[in-house]
Amino acid sequence: MPNSADLKAREEAHWAKTSRLMFTHLGVWFFFGFVIHMFVKPLNTIVIPVLGFPLGFYMAAQGSLIVFVVMLYLFARQQDKIDREFGFAEED
Repeated sequence: MPNSADLKAREEAHWAKTSRLMFTHLGVWFFFGFVIHMFVKPLNTIVIPVLGFPLGFYMAAQGSLIVFVVMLYLFARQQDKIDREFGFAEED
């Protein structure tokens, strides 16, 4: 049975990896939530060939939402992997 010092070390390592993952995803969220939208006019000079939409319009209307949904899926998978690595996963 693990002692409290081992548990404390695992908790700290788990939190360090979880924090890194969280801040990485927050950075991506900030980029697609705010930074992309600040450059809509310059991005509108680029037209998506198949769809015919200006890239800035597409990113503001749909692209960011698609990125957010993909990010949520990836975050859940990555967090589950971290939880399992340190023995804090919920039972299936």
